[in-house]
Amino acid sequence: MHLLAYILIYPILWLVSILPFRLLYFISDGLYVLIYHIFGYRKKVVKTNLDLVFPEKSEVEKKRIMKGFYHHLCDMVLESIKSLTISEKEMKKRFVFSNIEEMTRLGEQNKSVVLMCAHYASWEWIFILQKYIKHKGYGIYKRLANKYFDALVKRIRAKYNTFLITTKETIPTLIESKNNGELSMSGFASDQSPKANKAFHWNEFMGIKVPIHTGAEMIAKKLDMAVVFFKVKKLKRGHYETTFESITTTPKEFKDFEITDLFLKFVENQIHEAPEYYLWTHKRWKHRDKVPEKFK
Repeated sequence: MHLLAYILIYPILWLVSILPFRLLYFISDGLYVLIYHIFGYRKKVVKTNLDLVFPEKSEVEKKRIMKGFYHHLCDMVLESIKSLTISEKEMKKRFVFSNIEEMTRLGEQNKSVVLMCAHYASWEWIFILQKYIKHKGYGIYKRLANKYFDALVKRIRAKYNTFLITTKETIPTLIESKNNGELSMSGFASDQSPKANKAFHWNEFMGIKVPIHTGAEMIAKKLDMAVVFFKVKKLKRGHYETTFESITTTPKEFKDFEITDLFLKFVENQIHEAPEYYLWTHKRWKHRDKVPEKFK
């Protein structure tokens, strides 16, 4: 069944991917009408999230954010499909780096990097970074159920010398990389919600106490890796600019969870600047009523 689904769907994705961006965004506009106005994809989740984190905003303002988010979400879906066939030249034109010298500097210091990000603006095209630096790239991801599409996603990332590894593979892979004398860069989307009963740390995110992923910080300390936040700004449709913010090159000097909390502050600032580009369909605050006594 998985193979059949791949055989049927892949040709459609490929055909869409070779369309010029002008037509791609025409399709995105149509998709917006479907998922927002007709199907209402996760609208209750988005509305609940916006009500929780922006109690001071009017209903009119929250509706504007919601519509802006769904427009952006549809663009992201089509841009992800475009990744199948987009050229390196085109990618470099559309996903630019304002201070690539920050990553170059860390490479010159022989520092491997934990690259922390949020589900904000665009994280799909960050892999073009590998064409500018000498670090070997690893992206931490959740394996797809369909092994054929899983292999496809890995193949797309490998075009730019980035290798996807699962959470369980992360530590042994990075230890082996360090033992082999490699410079590595590992990407973590650390703003998702972990299971409440397995969380080591709870803190406020957008004013609400929730469990926090701490894996990126723990790995940085274990392997003495620099920690960098990458901030993505959407300039216009299909054009993004990333700025690197170094958090530390000496993670062991920080108290437990201090690096993670600094990361969350970066994310909050990003959201406040342009909230419509955050991934509001995730139930990020679903455990807010389950705070253990020791974290209150």
